[in-house]
Amino acid sequence: MIIEIPLLETKLYLPRWSADLVSRPRLIDRIQPQRKLTLISAPAGFGKTTLLAEWIAAIPTRPVAWVSLEPSDNESTIFWTYLITALQNIQPHLGGRARSLLQSPQPPPIESVLMTLLNELTTIEANIALVLDDYHAIETPAIHSSIGFLLNHLPPQIHLIIASRADPPLALARLRSHGELTELRVSDLRFTPDEAAAFLNQAMGLAISAVDVSALEQRTEGWIAGLQLAALSLQGREDIPDFVAAFSGDDRYIVDYLMEEVLQRQPDRIRRFLLQTAILERLSGSLCDAVTQQTDGQAMLETLERGNLFIIPLDNKRQWYRYHHLFADVLLAHAQTAWPEQLPQIHGRASEWYEQKSLFSDAIRHALAAQEFERAASLIEQVWPTMRNRQQESTVLSWIKLLPDPLIRARPALSVAYALVLLNTGQLEAVEARLQDAERALAQFEPTVPGRPPAAPAALQNGMEQYRSLPASIANTRAFRAQALGDFAGAITYAQQALTLLPTEDDNERAVTAAFLGLAYWTNGDVAAAHQSFAEGLMIFQTLGIIQIAVCGTLILANMGMAQGRLRATIATCEQALQLAAQQPVPILQGTPDLYLALSEIHYEQGDLATASQLLEKGEALREHGSVSGADYLWWLVRAQLTAAQGDLDKALEQLQAAARLYRRSPVPDVRPIEALKVQWWLQQGKLAAALNWMQECGLSVADPPDYRREYEHLTLARVLIAQYRQDGTDALMHPVIDLLTQLLAAAEAKARNGSIIKILMVLALARAAQENLPAAIDALERALILAEPEGYVRIFAECGIPMRQLLQVAMTRSITPTYTHQLLTTLDTWGQPQADSPTTSDAPTTSVVPVPQALIEPLSQRELDVLRLLNTELSGPEIARELVVALSTVRTHTKRIYSKLNVTNRRAAVKRAVELELI
Repeated sequence: MIIEIPLLETKLYLPRWSADLVSRPRLIDRIQPQRKLTLISAPAGFGKTTLLAEWIAAIPTRPVAWVSLEPSDNESTIFWTYLITALQNIQPHLGGRARSLLQSPQPPPIESVLMTLLNELTTIEANIALVLDDYHAIETPAIHSSIGFLLNHLPPQIHLIIASRADPPLALARLRSHGELTELRVSDLRFTPDEAAAFLNQAMGLAISAVDVSALEQRTEGWIAGLQLAALSLQGREDIPDFVAAFSGDDRYIVDYLMEEVLQRQPDRIRRFLLQTAILERLSGSLCDAVTQQTDGQAMLETLERGNLFIIPLDNKRQWYRYHHLFADVLLAHAQTAWPEQLPQIHGRASEWYEQKSLFSDAIRHALAAQEFERAASLIEQVWPTMRNRQQESTVLSWIKLLPDPLIRARPALSVAYALVLLNTGQLEAVEARLQDAERALAQFEPTVPGRPPAAPAALQNGMEQYRSLPASIANTRAFRAQALGDFAGAITYAQQALTLLPTEDDNERAVTAAFLGLAYWTNGDVAAAHQSFAEGLMIFQTLGIIQIAVCGTLILANMGMAQGRLRATIATCEQALQLAAQQPVPILQGTPDLYLALSEIHYEQGDLATASQLLEKGEALREHGSVSGADYLWWLVRAQLTAAQGDLDKALEQLQAAARLYRRSPVPDVRPIEALKVQWWLQQGKLAAALNWMQECGLSVADPPDYRREYEHLTLARVLIAQYRQDGTDALMHPVIDLLTQLLAAAEAKARNGSIIKILMVLALARAAQENLPAAIDALERALILAEPEGYVRIFAECGIPMRQLLQVAMTRSITPTYTHQLLTTLDTWGQPQADSPTTSDAPTTSVVPVPQALIEPLSQRELDVLRLLNTELSGPEIARELVVALSTVRTHTKRIYSKLNVTNRRAAVKRAVELELI
């Protein structure tokens, strides 16, 4: 579901340059689009925006994207939506995918959005300038960080210009040292004497002597706003030399003095208009009429523009304006001094105008300034569902904090909104108190008819549907809080309670609750209940016609199906979702690529690596148009698994690191931690020492009680201990391992998690085989084979290497699932070997399974066998390197791995052990 964010188009208009203004070619020439960043940093009143307007006008064909920033743009989603929209004003199709990601119900990490945007920017041939004006309004660290990320990866044809009253917290020193930064500061922007003379005598229409011009320029130190204020005060004066002689002081003094002069010299109707409209960030004729209760707003704005009274047009039609920021600040200060009792009424009239135009954020801001708290609370309740969908909780929190606390406590809908905002901003400890406030407020309204909900309070008469859903919303909020605190049983209890409390007509919220309940069940290990509840939620969305959520959610449903061990049914589920997506009018529905990702992983589990690779490539081709947010790391994870299966574990480990960098915590349980998967691959490479280090650091123990969330890690721990036992034969290691596996098996059987049962039985079979308890090993293997055969599992057997081959050969002699067992034995001969279309380089170590009789923890790769045979000669290390046409360091790496796998410490012992194993 795409959530459109309303934008003010005036913030995207390019500023206009007038020939009446003072031209500054010396500065225009210094703005160099060849560098990544131009920073124009100076206090208010130094002509930053005007300079950029002239730079733009100098080359009218230059593509420029412009954003005028305000404090309300401190939400990352809003900020980047404005920025991308500005780029789309140049090229309409640019950034479409990135913008849709931003406006999705659960936007991905901003780095993912920016990577998508940057990929599109690299395809542009034209040089584009992106201007962020008034950047000092941005205070959110996440936005500064994301701008830094953008700068680091900016294509050479894109140039960023930042105009700000203060230096932004970016890596300016690094950009400066690399020659990628142009800086224009106060010393550059000050008017020179010649520019001051041109401004005062030509632009402002004065006739001032060179001596007085020089004096004013020196007194203001070239500060343009100060000169403009002085010029306004000088108009019509005859005592110019006396005025100039009395002119002194710092910027603040100049502003106060000259503003007093300027305001006193204006006609009463203009002075009154200026003070009444000082509260407005943007001005239009209609808005000014509402605020001033007059009818000449548009004419007054045009009069102010003709009089150079610090008013700036925001569009080409002269419908919207704003005051110069410095002028607005001083006007407002005077208004607060002159009219302290009238300002709240003016704010109230502005709020009513904005509400009539459905501009609720501005309506709320002015209602709060007017201290019309009841009205502000009603507006917040009205806009809250939309703000929540847009993930603008921090803005809502800033509003609510300005309301009197007793008012919040008396309004149940507002209390619930407050609780959810606190929850989403990580303030968990304060959530429950607000929910209890909501319950107390609801309890004051007794039901008039048994079995019916109580009558709504007056504050909610216009939002009955929201009121009826409040009890369920309270339960849902408690469920989210319990999930955040790790109380998954509590999360399930509250989510179930929410389902019973939901009004029958609120199908949308019911679907959300059912889906969340499914996630809670999954986290708790009850994958059957999880699948049923989550599927129910997706079906409700589909019935409501919200097809995109139904399709996007299928990736999660597929992972639940795989956890159940239902591979074939999950394939059918994904194919049905693909058919549903294909029936929609959009070319590629969001979530479609991720269905191919799920299908790829299932075919990988079934050992069909060719089909798995084809499906992954098909999904990758579509991914830029509609992948589910938050799924980025899964693409790298599945790609890494396929790379490992094709024989290049080193590359697979690099891809796994890429997956780790993209992983973000979410309500979806991480049942296959990347670090644990890495350890399993280390075992395949014979890196037992690294695996043992992980075991010491992971915080796990064989004495831990079963926990589904850490089941994969516990199985990895068991495999590390089995490998250690194979090396040193310490009997004390295996008894706790068997106990752990037995407990894990019982927990999985209790919840009918067939996927888990198969994996646990596999590791249990390996453990028994290591103990040379063949009957127990075969019993466990037989149970695993019987469960795995109908679903076509291959991968979990193939990755176990030689020990599993030996067990399967015994199973074959006993006619245990003979057809399936034969298939697995055939697969083990090729699993982990480079594919025909994926050759490895001559010096790259591979993990090919070599079908020779060896009793090793992990088999030697073909390249390691080549090195081993040369170790059985008189050749030195450098001579072996020359023989194999590889670097000496590569030979040393292979030699260390050989020693580890053969459990020896020197060359002679390695050769002796290799002869015993018939490897040479």
